[in-house]
Amino acid sequence: MKVRERVATARARAFEDEESAIGRGLTLLAAAVAAALVAPLGWLLVDVFALGSRAFSLTVAPQTLQVLVRSVALVGAVTAGSVLVGVPLAVLTVQGDLPLKRFWTVVAALPLAIPSYLGAFAAVSAFGPRGALADVLSPLGIQQIPTIYGFVGAALVLTLYTYPYVFLTTRASLLSLDASLVEAARTLNASRWAAFRRVTLPQILPGITAGALLVALYTLSDFGTPNIMRVEVFTQFIYARYNAFMREYAALLSLELFAVTAVVLALESRIGADDSGAYGSSGNRGAFDLDLGLWRYPAALLPALVGLVAILLPIAIFGMWFLRSGPGYATGSMAFSWSYGLNSVWVALLAAGASVLVAVPIGLRSATSDSWAASLADRAPYVGYAAPGIVLAIALVSFSLDVLPWFYKTLPLLVFAYVVRFMPQAIGSIRTSRLQVDTGLVEAARTLGRSRASTFRSVTLPLVLPGIATGAALVFLTTMKELPATLILRPLRFDTLVTYIWRVQEAGLYGAAAVPALALVVVSGLSMAVILAQEQRTD
Repeated sequence: MKVRERVATARARAFEDEESAIGRGLTLLAAAVAAALVAPLGWLLVDVFALGSRAFSLTVAPQTLQVLVRSVALVGAVTAGSVLVGVPLAVLTVQGDLPLKRFWTVVAALPLAIPSYLGAFAAVSAFGPRGALADVLSPLGIQQIPTIYGFVGAALVLTLYTYPYVFLTTRASLLSLDASLVEAARTLNASRWAAFRRVTLPQILPGITAGALLVALYTLSDFGTPNIMRVEVFTQFIYARYNAFMREYAALLSLELFAVTAVVLALESRIGADDSGAYGSSGNRGAFDLDLGLWRYPAALLPALVGLVAILLPIAIFGMWFLRSGPGYATGSMAFSWSYGLNSVWVALLAAGASVLVAVPIGLRSATSDSWAASLADRAPYVGYAAPGIVLAIALVSFSLDVLPWFYKTLPLLVFAYVVRFMPQAIGSIRTSRLQVDTGLVEAARTLGRSRASTFRSVTLPLVLPGIATGAALVFLTTMKELPATLILRPLRFDTLVTYIWRVQEAGLYGAAAVPALALVVVSGLSMAVILAQEQRTD
């Protein structure tokens, strides 16, 4: 018996030593990968130092401060508008007795599948000075309509395509709400509004805040929509300086934009996720039903109106571009080629594959270790995820020109940018899948004499494979829509769907954008289908 015990003890120690050595190696690998991903962002400081004393004067220049104030004001307006639209829609689709409730839920969520710059493109085509509405009103003697361009137009368009962030997070909070609290307030003679204000609102406030902060981050980093709507914000200001060969100034502005983003993220971490699980839908635990009576039919007009303006209008405009011909719609030398679509798919596949390869060691290690190195390797890549696309692109331009000039304007650099920008999506998915693996299964395989590699291949990998696939799909879909990084970093004569849409938009050749715009909407809609399918499984 003593001999057997000694053998068992020695085997256990060997296993522990092996686990410890491999674990340390995996942690070091994850940390090195994370550092390599984040390091190019620090190159912005090198360019800023080159400005010397001019850096401060440029930072406080009146034009810079005006753009900063305008950007922050746009963030505030869009965030407030998204809350005003998203919260009522969430309440109606969860607690209200709307007719066709599931249908209106899908309608309310779908605008998130349409890139906001395509929505802005469609809005200008419909409501611009020479748009479809002006053509309809002109025979009636109405020669001028209010302009869609400017701050108000940009705020309206961004609100239409970002409110689903608030809608989805608020809806998740409502689905996990304990109905007995609301019913208790009602039995104490509290009115419906009083019960909502005193009981429901405090419970769902973390979900509302989470969605609002996502809207703020998106608005702050958006490039296409403000450009199309002719309102100068930080992203356009940076792009203009970059195109004017003012690389150092663009780097300074990029750091300022990143600093504002960091403030928003700090606010998110303070308000952050609540401890009550408001973010996760754990089933409708008997959520309080709101009897609207005859008002349920007028109430259905809200999601119907939003769906009409945010979904049907762009699709109708794209269809009109496709069918219509004449001045302003001729393609000329900028004819659409399906090679642009193939380029989009190819680069998105490369980004998804590379992101998974990088994310696997980080995600697996962060799920199985609580060491500071593993935690740092897990959180560091989110710096790239938080950086607006144009900031990341400017940083990589500076880094490649100064350190790796042969890397500049190449496909590997573009793929690297996508990995830095979107790889945390894969990390989160892989880490979550690994946390759900029963450690008893892994330990059982090890005690049966299987090596660590064999155990991972036969036990762990099949269980985390769905998370890997989900992470790859998320990276693929977000890469397809990315605009500023693609515009700045793509190789010469390498067009994708988004860059082609951008070129014809700037040239006013609306008809040429019809097919790629519709294709991009279909591909983007796949991401929304994944979200809704997940909610369907948890309802």
